[in-house]
Amino acid sequence: MTLCRKTVLCLGLLWASTPAWAADPSLAGHWEGVIEVPGNSLKLDIDFSLTADGWRGDISIPAQGARDMPLAGITLEGRQATFAIAGVPGNPTFTGTLGETGTVLDGDFLQGGQTFPFRLVVTRDAAARVAGALKDLDGIINPALEDWKTPGLALAVVAGGKVALAAGYGYRDVEQKLPVTPETLFAIGSASKAFTTFVLGTLVDGGLLNWDEPVRTYLHDFLLHDEYASAHLNTRDMTSHRSGLPRHDLTWYNNESITRAELVHNLRYLPANKELRETFQYNNLMFLTAGYLIEQLTGQTWEDAVRSRIFHPLGMARSNFDVAVSQRDSDHALPYVQKGDEINKVEFRPITVMAPAGAINSSVREMARWLLVQLAEGALDGERLIDAGTLRETRQPHMVVPGLPQEPEKSALTYGMGWFIDTWRGHLRVHHGGHIDGFSALVTLYPRDNVGVVVLVNKNGSALTDLITDTVADRALELEPRDWIAAAARKREVAREFADEGKDAKARFRVEKTRPSRALADFAGEYRHPGYGVLEIRLAGDSLTMHFNGMTMPLEHWHYDTFNVAEIEEAIIPENLRVSFITDLRGRVSRLETPLEPLVDPLTFTREPDARLVDPNFLARLTGRYSVPGQIISVRVQGTVLVMQASGQPALELVPSGDLEFDLKAITGFSARFTLPAEGPATELILVQPNGVFTATRAGDIDE
Repeated sequence: MTLCRKTVLCLGLLWASTPAWAADPSLAGHWEGVIEVPGNSLKLDIDFSLTADGWRGDISIPAQGARDMPLAGITLEGRQATFAIAGVPGNPTFTGTLGETGTVLDGDFLQGGQTFPFRLVVTRDAAARVAGALKDLDGIINPALEDWKTPGLALAVVAGGKVALAAGYGYRDVEQKLPVTPETLFAIGSASKAFTTFVLGTLVDGGLLNWDEPVRTYLHDFLLHDEYASAHLNTRDMTSHRSGLPRHDLTWYNNESITRAELVHNLRYLPANKELRETFQYNNLMFLTAGYLIEQLTGQTWEDAVRSRIFHPLGMARSNFDVAVSQRDSDHALPYVQKGDEINKVEFRPITVMAPAGAINSSVREMARWLLVQLAEGALDGERLIDAGTLRETRQPHMVVPGLPQEPEKSALTYGMGWFIDTWRGHLRVHHGGHIDGFSALVTLYPRDNVGVVVLVNKNGSALTDLITDTVADRALELEPRDWIAAAARKREVAREFADEGKDAKARFRVEKTRPSRALADFAGEYRHPGYGVLEIRLAGDSLTMHFNGMTMPLEHWHYDTFNVAEIEEAIIPENLRVSFITDLRGRVSRLETPLEPLVDPLTFTREPDARLVDPNFLARLTGRYSVPGQIISVRVQGTVLVMQASGQPALELVPSGDLEFDLKAITGFSARFTLPAEGPATELILVQPNGVFTATRAGDIDE
């Protein structure tokens, strides 16, 4: 609420020098107190402001989920105050008397013929109180940046419907010594997910979507690996991470050539490891699907839907969805990672295709507006963006996150729709982090306290997002402060020692003194998985490299026909990723297996045939009439495939399977190979059958 600063200031000066009633009594300000109902004290807070049109106010009763309900009939005559909660049955009315200092209001609360005593005490403006409690943060954050080898950090805190603090610390550009400001743009990563569920909620309000209706109702060709999940998975399931699918992040990471529609289509090829709704498993692809669903229901891109339904109403004019846009802004943070004791700048990672799961870039100044609309139950500056009940549903537990916290300050963790939910030192907490190459973020709400915190850092996997948030929460919630940063530093050293021991022991199960079964060149080629796409193995000098989604991974021999991905910068690649090559019955390297998704069996990539074998111009060199004793075999091109037909027999399609080698479609154990000179047509057709190998020599062109 807006307070008359002049009135409050004048009252403060008069109280300091004269009796309280030398000034007119006033309700203006933020009041907190209780209604004493039988066996319980019902907490409430009220905001009053005096405008040109008279008194205005609102009331919040956290235990009943009531937030900023309007008050009506507000009167103040002398020291007698009366006001009612508008639109509530039973005409709930407060009648009370201001105390001598004007800071206490005592009286009776009446509703439905019953009367209960109440008491309210005026407090300082919540934002001003919190700002005062945070005045020493520079002396905490700046040393922490140095100790945790973190370039820069931006912080915003809101309280009581206002911004209490928006500040920058450290550098957005280390080399140029450019400071972080409240306007500096950072990637917020998966904290973007709550924006996606917010937009989905507006579609629920508009009757375009039902949280519990199967997704297939809206996306008719939606299909998962499991038919039951395909038919029953709904939007609530997708956005609460209970689809049964593990992450499968390498289907999209660094892949900017694939479309959202293609990723949604390819879900059917991704193995699940759990049943629908069995357990919580974080999954970015489900949020990608939720964004795609928004596009299909609105006819807008996901980006335009977020702009029109969130960014524009909240005035988040510089927030964007593309790191290329951020880089054109004069105040943006550069991304950094820590390697050993060094901080290195890395390239920006575009994740446009996966934007609904984590591509928003913003500043703490603009993210403060996001905190305010969340804490105000979906309305801000007189404009309602989403129904309060719909918004609350996204922040209510829908799935338990397995495991229990080690810290006594935290409760068990649950997940809503785009938000984690737990308690912190007894205070309800709703939050979501975000990590993308070179950036970390944490957005946290304390709904019952009307406090919100956002921390943005330009370092990948930074612990400071949580540590600074906890430090701020202690002060904003008036808890006994603890040195969370120092405690985490002690744990950090123990964790480093443990990690080093694990690296030293990584070769424990390696079979020594083995070598590959064939020349390295025989492993080179393209291998395809229907959900993951093409993985290419190349021979580079005397070693192999793996190329996938634009990432190059050197391979080192591990044992037998298994290779190990050497240490690389791509944090998403599983450490010590193994690749095993498999030989078929003919002795050819026909496929490879690799655990790109650790929670399912190793994924099989099938070797792609030579690209020439689907080129009609090349296939024309294989066509012709081939002779075996007593029979002519004709080979023709039909479209992009070869067809073979013996005299008086049906035509058989030839399926490419190797270098100038084809399998006979639908007939196991039969294949055809061609002998092809450097120039001109093939000279031989070699038929491989279970009962022998037969050579047919060329007898002429097909038209002879």
